Amino acid sequence: MTDKIDKLYLRKNILYVIITGFYLVLAYQLYRMQILQGEAYETKSEENSIKRNEINAPRGIFFDRNFKVLVGNTPSFTISVTPAFYEKEYSPYLESILSYNEGTISELLKKKKRAGRYKPLLVSRDANFSAISWIEENKELLPGIEYNVEIKRDYDLRIRGSHIFGYTREITADKLSTRRDEYDIGDFIGYSGLEKTYEKYLRGKKGYRYTVVDSRQRTIGRYMDGTADVKPIKGNDLVLSIDADLQALSEDLMKDKRGAIVAIEPTTGEILSFVSAPDFDLNALSAVTTNSEWSALLSDTSKPLFNRATMAIYAPGSTIKMLEAIVSVEEGIWSPEKTIICNGGWQFGDRFFKCTHVHGRVNMERSIEKSCNTYYYQLIHEIGLERWTKYVGLFGFGHKTGIDIPEETRGILPSREYYNRLLGNNWTDGVLMNLSIGQGEVSCTPVQLAQYAALLANFGKTRVPHLVKGYIDSETNEFVEFEFDSVDIGIKHESFEVARKGMLDVVHGEGTARWIRQKGVNIAGKTGTAQNPFGEDHAIFIAFAPYENPEIAVAVFVENAGFGSTHAAPLAGKVIKKFMDGKNNGDKNNLIMRVDN
Repeated sequence: MTDKIDKLYLRKNILYVIITGFYLVLAYQLYRMQILQGEAYETKSEENSIKRNEINAPRGIFFDRNFKVLVGNTPSFTISVTPAFYEKEYSPYLESILSYNEGTISELLKKKKRAGRYKPLLVSRDANFSAISWIEENKELLPGIEYNVEIKRDYDLRIRGSHIFGYTREITADKLSTRRDEYDIGDFIGYSGLEKTYEKYLRGKKGYRYTVVDSRQRTIGRYMDGTADVKPIKGNDLVLSIDADLQALSEDLMKDKRGAIVAIEPTTGEILSFVSAPDFDLNALSAVTTNSEWSALLSDTSKPLFNRATMAIYAPGSTIKMLEAIVSVEEGIWSPEKTIICNGGWQFGDRFFKCTHVHGRVNMERSIEKSCNTYYYQLIHEIGLERWTKYVGLFGFGHKTGIDIPEETRGILPSREYYNRLLGNNWTDGVLMNLSIGQGEVSCTPVQLAQYAALLANFGKTRVPHLVKGYIDSETNEFVEFEFDSVDIGIKHESFEVARKGMLDVVHGEGTARWIRQKGVNIAGKTGTAQNPFGEDHAIFIAFAPYENPEIAVAVFVENAGFGSTHAAPLAGKVIKKFMDGKNNGDKNNLIMRVDN
């Protein structure tokens, strides 16, 4: 009996110890949570009841050189979904109101699932009023669906500038993986053109608005009456070198054509107009672009997304003749007074290479004026391939110009090594015949040819071509000018004289572009025709004006148009006239003065 009582007391004591220990542990945990870690848990509790809403910063806007707004911002409704509270059965209704295909919402949420269940995910930009009305009328029945007012790009109706400005798109997973410290899922980033090049200046800094929410993330009110909110900082505004009126004219001239116009200020490298045709409507890409819209752009046989001004390569044609004339003078190969007899071509080996006409006796200046092939068939053999390659490279062919548009190709600059790779050991100096007149394997982009025209205008000196002069700091309102590298090919001033005189004769003598001469301004130019094995030849023209003190240099390419003299030169003439009329009317104002005012 005594043993049983002892066992009962033992069990009772053990139970007391267990209960006491439990309460001691509980008391310690309460003490730790409330006293030792009370501040941390209080913060966590606040975080669970406070929602941080991102406010995207407006991107910087684009001005032209005279401070006309080219690209602005405008309010736009966006619709987002928070996965943690979103009821999937509402997808068909949301897809219907947004005119989306079935399954689009699910696909969007699947792509963005790495963002987390509590982050609002954008499913529509630039939503129409009927969609916003539907959400507003049914918001109590639509958990996880909300709309906001954000900013989208607003484009000048006078010009399109699609290949200048470029566009923004939602950042991809690949880009996001390397830029997590700068961007988040759903953020937009510059994808082409100046939007891409100057992304860090344009994007600004996000702001945040804090709200108190309930357990279902429904807004109750502002947190701390908004005193904790962080205002977004607008991106910096870019001041472009483009002249809006000249750009509008250039775009109009290239309407329904394929090719490019690039006009440049010779001394500064500032681009005055820049057109690649055909182009596309940037408004179509300022909101959420549907797969069908994007596919239509990609499959368009005219390739509107392709920037012909910086990426298409064409043979320079007869425009290269001035370069060869300059090399001849610089190296003392032929003097400008040396003449040859043109009987309509030149026999080389067992082949007769034709000229455009029978020109008779011509010297260097007249060979440019009349675009005599025979002269250059002979001259290039005196220059030789190695020297030709060296000087053509000095003038920028075969190299990227460094223009501040990221999409640019090098073109092709043939050399001895190039022909060895291409033809093995089975080639002869016969390749020089085509090269001498800018045909064969040599090719360039329109922006390279515009830089070449600027170098001819300014005796071998210019700056890297660029479209942006600088930016206006959004916080200080100060103008910050960008610096661009100088280009100096190191050729004597006098070596340019005969080539430039020949170009003046092309327009103001008996040359191939005499019908574009204008009253009050001397234009120097050169026509060219790029052979095209797949159809009509491409028309080319380069020019600069005024001859005495050049302020504009122009390169024009018109695909499948035929002769440069009839299809490209008139376009360049109109561009020059528009520019010079603007100068004479005093439309060009001092940049810094405009900023200060």
